[in-house]
Order: sequence, then C-alpha cells, then structure tokens
Amino acid sequence: MGLLKVGEPKTFDESKPDLKYIRYAGIRQFISTFRRVENLNGEELLWGEEVEYGIFAVDPAKKTLRLSLRAKNVMDALNSKERSHLHRSEGCNWVPEYGAWMIEATPARPYTGFSNDLLRVEPNMRLRRSRLISILAENEIAPTVTCYPLLGTVLSGDEHVRGEVANSEYVSDNIINPHPRFGTLTRNIRTRRGSNVNIRVPLFNDTNTPEFEGMEPLSCPGSAGSGSVWPYGRQETDPDGKTTVMMGCAVTALWDDSGSRAGSSDPITLKKYVVGVERTGAVGVFYRSSPGVIVANADWPRNGDIVTGFEVASTSNDNGDHKQRWVRLQNGYYLPMTSDDGTVTLLHPVGGNGQSSSSVRRANSHAKDDSAVRRNVSGGGTPTLVSKRSNSGGSLNTLCSSMELPDTQMPRKRTRPAIHMDAMAFGMGCCCLQVTFQNRDVEESRFIYDQIAVLAPIMMALTASTPILKGRLADTDCRWGIISESVDDRTPAERGVANAQDPDPFLSGEGCRMLYKSRYDSISTYIYQGVDDNKGPTTDQVINMYNDIPVAVDEEAYAMLRKAGIDPALSQHIAHLFVRDPLVVFKGSVEEVEDETMTEHFESIQSTNWQTVRWKPPPLRLTPNDPHIGWRTEFRSMEMQLTDFENAAYTVFVVLLTRVIIAFDLNLYVPLSRVDANMQRAHSRDAAHTMSFFFRRHLAPLVEGETGFGVAYKSIFAKNGDDSTCSGGIEEENSYEEMTMKEIFTGKGGYFPGLVPLVHSYLDYISCDCVTKKKLMDYLSVIEKRAKGELLTPAMWQRKFVREHPAYKFDSIVTEEIAYDLMMACKEIGEGTRHEPELLGNFMIDRVTTNGAYDTKLESGRVDSTRLVDLLNRYAARADIGVRRRCSLRSTYGSLGPPNGEFQDFSI
Repeated sequence: MGLLKVGEPKTFDESKPDLKYIRYAGIRQFISTFRRVENLNGEELLWGEEVEYGIFAVDPAKKTLRLSLRAKNVMDALNSKERSHLHRSEGCNWVPEYGAWMIEATPARPYTGFSNDLLRVEPNMRLRRSRLISILAENEIAPTVTCYPLLGTVLSGDEHVRGEVANSEYVSDNIINPHPRFGTLTRNIRTRRGSNVNIRVPLFNDTNTPEFEGMEPLSCPGSAGSGSVWPYGRQETDPDGKTTVMMGCAVTALWDDSGSRAGSSDPITLKKYVVGVERTGAVGVFYRSSPGVIVANADWPRNGDIVTGFEVASTSNDNGDHKQRWVRLQNGYYLPMTSDDGTVTLLHPVGGNGQSSSSVRRANSHAKDDSAVRRNVSGGGTPTLVSKRSNSGGSLNTLCSSMELPDTQMPRKRTRPAIHMDAMAFGMGCCCLQVTFQNRDVEESRFIYDQIAVLAPIMMALTASTPILKGRLADTDCRWGIISESVDDRTPAERGVANAQDPDPFLSGEGCRMLYKSRYDSISTYIYQGVDDNKGPTTDQVINMYNDIPVAVDEEAYAMLRKAGIDPALSQHIAHLFVRDPLVVFKGSVEEVEDETMTEHFESIQSTNWQTVRWKPPPLRLTPNDPHIGWRTEFRSMEMQLTDFENAAYTVFVVLLTRVIIAFDLNLYVPLSRVDANMQRAHSRDAAHTMSFFFRRHLAPLVEGETGFGVAYKSIFAKNGDDSTCSGGIEEENSYEEMTMKEIFTGKGGYFPGLVPLVHSYLDYISCDCVTKKKLMDYLSVIEKRAKGELLTPAMWQRKFVREHPAYKFDSIVTEEIAYDLMMACKEIGEGTRHEPELLGNFMIDRVTTNGAYDTKLESGRVDSTRLVDLLNRYAARADIGVRRRCSLRSTYGSLGPPNGEFQDFSI
C-alpha cells in the first residue's frame, strides 16, 4: 500500500512547516525524473496483479468470527519460506496492508506479453492461497472477500475504542498495522480534516428494517439509468450527521447539465463557451500555451465548438488600452475571450445544453507507425493563475469567512437511514484486486490511463462484492465510496461546508481552496496528448471536450511544470495531485532528500492520491541490480472475487482489453462527468443488472467530416449501413449513450460490437494457441454470463445467502452467526470444496490444498535414534494393515483378487 518507509514520523503539527517544501520538492523531483526517462521507449509488455487477503479467527462451536491480528507474523513466515524457494519458477511476494489482519500478495516475477503467460495467473493465485493456508493456525481462515462484515460491531478483550490514533467510536487502534505509516496516516487525516472522518452508507430496506418505518420510498424519474444513487463524498448539506445520508438520482449524478453540483446551490468553477469568431473568413481560434503565446500547430477549436474551462487573470495588450480576458481550458491550454484590441468576441459563455458541434478528434487515430506519436512541448512562460473565488480581489481570509454556503436544511424526501462509520479502517480495511501494466513508452502509458479510466466504474460494478458493512446489509454493493470517505482529509472549507474558518498558511491553498473530491476517488482529468502528422504538418491533438469537470490545480506547481517544458495536459494532472498535502513526514527526510536523484517527496503525494487509475513514472534504479521498470498504469477499481478462477478471469480480461484498444486503435473517451456519474451508479445494489451506464457507441477512430473541421460518427462495425440513431444535443453527445451491462459486454445493434466480441476478435487476430484460448474461453464465458445477468455478482450472492439464512429476521442485521456461516461458505467456495452454480454456473473449481505449496527438501542430517525407531514402527504398522487387507480381499474374491484390480495396485 503506497510508499513504505522505515523511520520516525512527525505529528501533523510538527510537519506543517515542511508541507510546502515537500510539495514543491515533489514537483522538482518529478521534473528531474521526467527529463531522465522521457525518451524511454520500446518497452515490452510486463504486468502484474495484486490480491489482498483478510485473516479471520473462527470458533466453530460458538460460531464466532473475529479479526486475527497476526498478519505481520504470517507475512514474515511466508516471506521466509519464499526466500528458501527461489529455485522455483513461480513464487509469491507478501507485503503489509493497512489492517493488522490484512496481507497483500503479488507474483514474484511479472507476467510477460506472450499469450501463454495469461495461463500463469490463476495457478499463481492458487499457489498464494495454498501457501497462505499452510501458514494459518487451525482456527484461522482467509477467504478472498472484500471486507470483514462485522468490523465496528465486536471487540476482543484487549481492544478499546477511542484510541489516540483513530479516536473511533467503533474500532480499536489495535487493528491498525503496526508499521508507522498506517497509524500516522490515520491520525493525520483526521487532524488535517479537523474531525473524524464521517462515512455514511445507505442502509438496505428489508421487510422488517426498523429505521425505515413510516418512510416513503425514494423515487427517481428519468432515463433507463434512473434510480437512487449514493453521492459519496458529497454530503455538504449535513456534514456532521450520522443517522441519515443524502441520496441522489442516477439521471443527475454527478454534475447536472446546468453546471452545478446535484443537490447543492454551490456553483462549480467550470463554465462552457462556444467558439464564435465574428469576423468574415475566420474559422476558429488558435490555442495558447500561456496567455499571448500561440500554439500554431495545434488542432485548434473551430467556430461552433464548445470548450470548457474557467477565467483566469486578465492581461493588458501592448498599448495597455485593453484588458484581455483569458479562459484556462481543462486541457491546460488557454483561449482569449476577445481579439487583442477587444473589438471581436471569440468565446461566448453558454449553458450546458448549448447546441453546437464539436471538432474533438482522437489523437493519433490514423497513425501508421510509432514515430507518429510524440509529445508536443510548447514554450512560453506561465502566469500565476487566480482562483475563481479570489477574482473579486478578496483574500483567502475573506474567502474562508464569507463563503456562500448551500442550504443546511437537508430535504427529508431525499434522505435515507445510514450505516455510520468513523475511521480509516472501515475503508482501507477493504481488500481489492488491482492490475498494473508496463507500457511501451510515456505516450502509450498516458493513452491507456485515459482509456481504462472509462472502464473503471464498469468493471467495479461487474465485480461488486461489498454488500455488508458494520453488521448491516447496505443498499450499495461496492467499497469505493467507503474508502473515499474514510481518507477524506479535506478541511471544511475545502469541502464547501464552512461558515467561518481562518486560513492556515501551512496548508496547500491555505486550506481554503475548493476541492471537489476526496483524495481517494475517480480521476479528474484525462492526460493523453498525442500527435498525428501522417498528412503533412505536425498537428498537436488535444482533448478538451471530455475534461468537463472541475480540476483544482496548484498554480505555482503548474507554472513550474510548464516552465520545465512539461505539456499542459500532463502539467495539469501533476498540479492537480499536488493540491494535496503530504500526510506522512519522517524526521530527517525533508530537505535532506536530494531532488535530482530521489523521488521520495513526489511519491509521498503521488501514493496518497488513490484514484481509479494511477499513472506511474519509472522508479529510480539505485543499484545496477535493481530491475529496469518503464512507464506504468495501474487499474484499481475491481473488487475481490471469491475464487482464483474469477480473479484471474477479470485480471486477464482487463489485460486483453488494453491490447484490444491499442491494436485496434479504439477510442473509449466519454466526458469525465459521465464517468463520475457511472461511478455513482456502479455503487448501487445489483448495478450490473439494474443500472445503465454511459459508454461510447463509436469505439473506432473518428474520421474527418465533409467540412474538414467536424467529425463524422460512422462506426466501422456497422453492418449493411446500420448505424446508431443520433440523439438530440451537440454532435459529440452522439458519440456515447446509456447502455446496459449486457450491451457493453456483448454488443448493441449493428454499430457497437461489445467488449467480449472484441476480445474474441483480438485472439483470432494474434492466432492465439488452442491451449491458451480454451482457458480464455472459460474466462470470457463467465464474464459474459455475469454481464447478461445469468450469474450473480459476489455481492448479490452474499446478500441472497444472508436473506435465506434461518437466523435472519429481515431487519438488515447480519448477526455473528450469520457472518460466521457466510465467511465459512466463502472460504469453502474459494478452496473448491463448495460449488455455487449461481456464482459460477457449470465451472468447477479444483480443490486448493496445502499439498505442493512448498517443495520437500531431501534432508541429509543425522536422524535421532528415537525418531528413527518411531518411523520404522509406523511403517511396520502400515505394512501389517496392508497384509490384513490383502487377506480379506483373497477370502472374498479368491486368488485373482477383485475385478477392479485392487490387488495389483495395493503393495506393502
């Protein structure tokens, strides 16, 4: 879990004077790293996955289920055995996780870019399970479930609440991993926030759930994707509540079309503008790398295009007689509001429903070779950007004390009973499945980052496995929002709920900059920026239409990055990460860390921005023996599955999708507002089968329209001229639509092929060998059946198990007896001793045992005489049993023995 460093951490108050230094040292370290490895290319595909385990102590006689806080001892024993098995071609690596009952495991060596390595995944996961089981005590189990279902409801004899670290009303500090990083994170998050974290998840309404008595059902009108959703991390109207949670509707999540946060009167900083140059012969506006510096080779926006951004500081023209107003776009570039002399208006503010065409095109959509993709760096200085809330000239102190606040009266019709949790352990105590890829070069890593960010909520919904929290059935199925709220260190002002707060000069943005998301959330900006020069002049392609949500940036960090030659899109991404403060500062590791050769400060903030996808620069090689590692992207949204078969299936599927996207040159972009809406929908109960999701209907590269400026959406997958029906709205809105999970995975009409058929086509394209393909067909089959609703998600299976349990009273309460039986069933399913057709259909799981987990060494040491005699006596006893067995068989069947040949197979 992130950067693990040994040392003595400072308290948050002690670290405050160091925060600014670390933030900007982190920027300097990134710049140094980027310059050093920017031109790395031709890297082979290497990849890996992470599986996290929770260890539970059980008492079959009493049917109790407790946390086993022995993870460190178990991990040390496992790693010791790994060191004695380095001769094995397959091995495991065991590392600590947040909880004292948790362990993370990865393969000892990465998987490669050959198809037969896809067959390594499941056996290695089975090996990890087998080795873990072999170390556990007789009363311990480690099923691959997302969370401990009773966390916060039961305490062991030596556990006490209200510890000095978590200060939790429900859990003890003892359950936190003893490594100093984890306790420091827990303490500093609540210290910076000014209170304990406040996690509220909607409670499931069953027949006898008392909290819902007399409450009217929540109804949401709208489209096929309508339904109530949990707007996690956005409870601004009731920041201190515990018993209720505000609910939203799928049709308005996350940002509504008017540009306001759903359910809040607090406007967002983002605005939309239509390009309209009111001058004969003018067809558009050049991008600027900074105000006044034209990017002449850019794929600039044309008249009628809609761009999104916000106004920044004005500048004067050469004569000083006109104040030029600038819009900083969400791709990091700038556009002027008017001509230099102020006589011609170039950008016109519009509402979210502005009727205009878009000329956004896929970067590198027609590239024929690798050289066609390269980074464009635009020169020019960058002015200090001005926050929207300080445009009036008010200071941050004024901002903190006079912020316009949303209505504090929560609409009762939109609230529902909540499961309340108050500590980081409730979120970071969740296990998950993650996949990391090494990419060919920096451009591919950025492109894949964008593409799989769109897939993150889709895959999370399909792998959903978190229906029980704090001993209650939740009305959600996924963990993500719980973790998001569990590490939300934003100050009240940063969350938009403060009515009076003094700025803190030590904090980023003085603790007053509006931050729209927790540091654990979905991504807030796409980062790819490629080039297509096949038609002559180099054309810098940038994505602006899709970056349509607010992106808070550290203005000074952004200026440093641009001055260093980092392109606007990537500068924006890094400057967005660095609006956060470092949470763990070690004594003796502040100014002592060298910026040119170390990355500790960069990683300190990078590793505590937990987003659905993480972009990872190559790490430093401190010694010649350190492995060479390239540019990577990490896919982080998937939930734990009960079996290694399922975990391997989803891992392999995601890897294959990245190959499909690159090989077939596909384009998955949708506006990030729609990705965020999908994240909210994905949390809903049985979202995979009840919700629809925004997805791109035209996956193929976009082609030039007849005007030469627009885009023509014609799918290459269309059959006999069949294409999707265009909806109303701007042209770019016709590139995506709401689809069911079945349609996303199996196809829709004649224009959208579906993800599973695309993977099948790719396997045919590479001429995948029959042995590998046979296994992959099993994986694709179970994924397709889940998407079609023929098989249950783990969350729905667990919910069904609870509701069918004899002890369940339909009151949404999961008793310890029920939890014990559920976890034992999950253990048996994972180890292959119990088959559940509703989960796996006809796919049978081979039994996982400890046999073969480790090699048996041919010992040559002297055997003690007493031990030798004992071994010989045991052998003699087995021989005597064999003789009597053979005599019994002869008396029954005669000298020829039994017809099944047991005589021949039985030897003494």
